[in-house]
Amino acid sequence: MEAITVDGGKGTVELGADGIIHLVWKARVNIEAFDAQAAMAAVNMVGNGLEYPMLVDMATTESVHRHARAVFSIPCAASRIALLGTSPVDRVLANFFLGVHIAPCPTRFFTSRNDAMLWLTQD
Repeated sequence: MEAITVDGGKGTVELGADGIIHLVWKARVNIEAFDAQAAMAAVNMVGNGLEYPMLVDMATTESVHRHARAVFSIPCAASRIALLGTSPVDRVLANFFLGVHIAPCPTRFFTSRNDAMLWLTQD
């Protein structure tokens, strides 16, 4: 499936041939509530009524607004979510979300794409 640009243009979503939804945020974006809602709408659109594991590439994301974090705690087409980052800032953003909000499905932070993919595909 071809990638869908999230309304507002800050990211893309696609259902890969690997059966994983890939949400990729652009570098240095500030994610507001509108962006989170648009991303979740795109995730639900590619899920087409089914649930899939989801890889969220949040490397180099500048910030995630408080209201956006609340949107990300609403269930969507993701059956489990791997948050992929590379920097200490990414880890802080992910840990803050995981510590403050109840994730809608099993969710973990990774710095290794391979580890994230392995976790997403395990039964």
